[in-house]
Amino acid sequence: MKVYKNAFDRIASLENLFAAWNAFKGNKRNKDDVQRFEYHLEQNIFQLHRDLVSGTYRHGPYYGFYIHDPKQRHIHKASVRDRVLHHAIVSVINPMFEEAFIGTSFSCRVGFGTHKGVEVLENKAHAVARNGTAPCFVLKCDIRKFFDSVDHDILLGILRKRIKDDAAICLITEIVGSFSSSQSTLFDRKGLPIGNLTSQLFANAYMNEFDQFIKHDLKVKQYARYTDDFAIIASDRAYLENLIEPISRFLNDRLALELHPKKISIGKLHNGIDFLGYVVFPKHRLVRAKTRHRMFTKFAMKIEGYRAGTVTEGSLMASLHSYLGVMSHADAFQLGEEIKNLVWFLS
Repeated sequence: MKVYKNAFDRIASLENLFAAWNAFKGNKRNKDDVQRFEYHLEQNIFQLHRDLVSGTYRHGPYYGFYIHDPKQRHIHKASVRDRVLHHAIVSVINPMFEEAFIGTSFSCRVGFGTHKGVEVLENKAHAVARNGTAPCFVLKCDIRKFFDSVDHDILLGILRKRIKDDAAICLITEIVGSFSSSQSTLFDRKGLPIGNLTSQLFANAYMNEFDQFIKHDLKVKQYARYTDDFAIIASDRAYLENLIEPISRFLNDRLALELHPKKISIGKLHNGIDFLGYVVFPKHRLVRAKTRHRMFTKFAMKIEGYRAGTVTEGSLMASLHSYLGVMSHADAFQLGEEIKNLVWFLS
């Protein structure tokens, strides 16, 4: 295993911190807190640099709020200063772990994502099915309260395997320890805040341990994962059934995680495999019914806002193109025409 030293100096350098600001600001520059930080940008970046180098940096508190995407999620938002540092950390640390990640881990990686994940799952399923001449089953599982359950000590142990830099580990420990979920106890701190960029990297590093177990210990050939949602494809249903127990045991013993008992299923490709917002069939792919309903509901609300004058035409059309983009990855021509007709009737 390749190890890395001098990570802290790269993270804390002024060049990296200013680059992190440029990566962070993106389309956020109209936000009040971002504007306040930018108004004294050089002063803020230099102070962050001094705090890091002197060892006096401490992560600030979080602002919590809920979103529905579609299920309710509790988001924790850090200060602009902390989020800039998150970008600085990820820019240095992510390449150290990216080289170790398997090719079928699709969450929060450049060139991957949900659409790539569905495409790969579809190709793997079709290969197993041999154009419909062989049986094809898919084991789908989800981890119960994944982000809330990530164990801090286990995570830091995983990160230390590659990062041989005490100052960097100390800083990462400060980031990890800045948040704890309701799953924590007096002796075991758990949880990653969904709003942190670092949480995406930490989650991938954490679950890479599971990926390696699946590929090298269980020797599973057809496997795909997106965060805590994973699928295994095979021609033998009994083979998949026999995988559930060792998978559950590894997650529990090594990562302190638990399979969601209500989200373990084995289905036939012929009946459709629901994965990452789409349903894959032997010869076509559909948008998941819940996703379709959610898109039309949200777009109808957007249209009402446009009629009331609270939504601009540009915002309305941006939503339309976003939904058409989702549909472009499925056999959804008629669905696309239906949503476009909602706009047509406005003219």
